[in-house]
Amino acid sequence: MSFASQNFSQEIVRALDECGYEKLTPIQQQAIPHARRGNDILANAQTGTGKTAAFSLPIIQQILDKPKAASRFNIRALILAPTRELAAQIAKNIEDYTKYTDIKVAAIYGGTKMGTQEKKLEQGLDILVATPGRLLEHMELSNVSLANLEFLVFDEADRMLDMGFISDIRLIMGDVRSQPQTMLFSATTSSQMNKLASEILRKPKRISASTENATADTVAHVVYPVDEDRKRELLSELIGKKNWQQVLVFVNYKETANELVKELKLDGIKAVLCHGDKAQSARRRALDEFKEGKARVMVATEVAARGLDIQGLPHVVNYDMPFLAEDYVHRIGRTGRAGMQGHAVSFVSREEELTLVQIEKLIKQRIRRIQLAGYEPKSRDALLEKMHSKPAFKDRRGRTNNPTAQSDAERRARLRRAVLNKSRITKLKK
Repeated sequence: MSFASQNFSQEIVRALDECGYEKLTPIQQQAIPHARRGNDILANAQTGTGKTAAFSLPIIQQILDKPKAASRFNIRALILAPTRELAAQIAKNIEDYTKYTDIKVAAIYGGTKMGTQEKKLEQGLDILVATPGRLLEHMELSNVSLANLEFLVFDEADRMLDMGFISDIRLIMGDVRSQPQTMLFSATTSSQMNKLASEILRKPKRISASTENATADTVAHVVYPVDEDRKRELLSELIGKKNWQQVLVFVNYKETANELVKELKLDGIKAVLCHGDKAQSARRRALDEFKEGKARVMVATEVAARGLDIQGLPHVVNYDMPFLAEDYVHRIGRTGRAGMQGHAVSFVSREEELTLVQIEKLIKQRIRRIQLAGYEPKSRDALLEKMHSKPAFKDRRGRTNNPTAQSDAERRARLRRAVLNKSRITKLKK
């Protein structure tokens, strides 16, 4: 089924041809007709299946069908995404789709100057792509109005919930005065996701282009059991012996990422970094180097699990197993995209075996184990003895709040109160 068969304008079809789009993917085939009719949508689909086109093309066409003059700080369509990378990627895709139209598109997210973003918002926009936190900051300053919103999309909604954006989402929804067509796209499902859907969607069309919480058939999964302190050596050996030329490596901590990049460079492997402490410009530079083949490895924290669209990426390595089983789905979703073959490789220490069991239960398949000679993990008894001998284990306490995360939460709470007060004042004036 071609895009021309969906009665899109000649300008859209021409742009899609130049993007190399030929046939609709399953999620596009199911979602586009419902979206064109104005239905709310609750969609479940794996990453890399063409979700951006599925929700954005119907919006673009409807905006072209009913052109309106831009008004100050007003937007017609809002697309919310959990991370900067995903927001930037969505905006870039939409800019490609609308290159032969007069539709105005912009993205706002942290790590870039508020003033530059304010100038774009002041002119009025057809489509705004935003992360929840930065959108709230602009709402507090009255830089954006949601009063006349016609379309609202939540992309990677499950990740937004994982990141604690639920209160931000409710606050943003509280500022919406219209009844926009709302679409919620997600790769995984949960009870919290279903609850959110029931709150914001009106008689939604339910679409599932894949089994819930499944991974793409184009991805081959393998696990290498290995002790934690041998992971770095194993990574270098696999890259060298198997001649991997482009590898995205996921770690759980920024400190691990920094150290791993240093060690890889000592082994003669060019590597770049992508994590939250890096400025947005530095992250973009690192991604460009990785895409262009100037760097063989990109080491990233969870911040990169969503939004990275690296064409033909052959290998994703879970150097650390993710804290949440659902995040495995999103991490390995960077490979095996658009029908191409990919490889998901996970290093699993004794301490991470339970996480592996949870992941296998989630994706409903057992992952093949490969034991590489020379990297056999120590026995479980040795691990237990080591753990019990540590003072930290004897004096262990429950989890405590991360000071940085706590300060971020406080900042967002202040923003929520400010926006709420502004809304109350507006209501009183009315």
